[in-house]
Amino acid sequence: MGYDALLWLSFGGPEGPDEVMPFLENVTRGRGVPRERLLEVAEHYQHFGGVSPINRLNRAAIAAVEKQLAAEGLDLPVYFGNRNWQPMVEDTVARMKADGVQRVLAFPTSAYGGYSACRQYDEDIVRAREAVGPEAPEIVKLRQFFDHPLFISAIADAVRAAHARLGDRPGTRTVFTAHSVPVSADVASGPPAEGGRRYSRQIAEAARLVAAEAGIAEYDVVWQSRSGPPQVPWLEPDIVDHLDALHAAGVKSVVVSPIGFVSDHLEVIWDLDNEAAERAAEHGMAFARAATPDVDPRFAELVVELVREHISGAPARKLSPFPADGCSLNGAPCSVGCCEPARRPAR
Repeated sequence: MGYDALLWLSFGGPEGPDEVMPFLENVTRGRGVPRERLLEVAEHYQHFGGVSPINRLNRAAIAAVEKQLAAEGLDLPVYFGNRNWQPMVEDTVARMKADGVQRVLAFPTSAYGGYSACRQYDEDIVRAREAVGPEAPEIVKLRQFFDHPLFISAIADAVRAAHARLGDRPGTRTVFTAHSVPVSADVASGPPAEGGRRYSRQIAEAARLVAAEAGIAEYDVVWQSRSGPPQVPWLEPDIVDHLDALHAAGVKSVVVSPIGFVSDHLEVIWDLDNEAAERAAEHGMAFARAATPDVDPRFAELVVELVREHISGAPARKLSPFPADGCSLNGAPCSVGCCEPARRPAR
């Protein structure tokens, strides 16, 4: 039996000032985040007119994938559903049912393991199917792609381009960033038999692969966008703190690649293009931020390749031996004990 559609699963973002707080409340529901913190983050969105670029970028990426599917003779309509804001995945799955769709491949817009990057998309699928009822389409989630050659080459070229914008200055430091998570969540991001820490290990492996392809001998992997209370350990160092350390070490120029993101979330444009760029300027450091890969034509090719792995049994292309879970059916977790939600400390 074949597949009827492709479901594009993403995080979601507000598209107007009045949507910012309801969106943030959706994102943080059940996590005990103080309202003061939500108001602080809301100001970041209002700095850009209350609009996150993520939905616009997803729609552009979907259009590129639709074009690539058509070019390869694959008749798969692409549906768009989000976890936290319109179009909500529950509504999208209901629309697929109404359209007579029965079997669906789902592409989550994250290359990595971890709870929010991987397993929570399984939960999104379960929630959406339960909301639709017993006639909901069967949904198979595609695998992680952090070490896919098209993903790595797109990021490597973006890093090269960022270095070129700085004039290929000698001594420019390359810094890869990804969204920080609590250390406990990272430990839980891989099965205990594998030593856990799948998320940070995959980030480190992707950075190694990109650096090798871009011909970069020395680089750093750091983190951004932490949002938890200070008493809870998160992955460190933070990008801004790391820029301070680089300045103290005499580094005069830096290229930052948001390797943990496939598109320009607001966290990328705020944390890097604003906060990190401003700190670099304070230090007199030249600063260039590399593009995210979804604007590269190879990203659409990558998505269609993942689809072909299911439709025609095409071999999975990977550049590392690291696990790349996925292919879960109807929201079943990919691996036992993988990407569990972090336990919250007792109050």
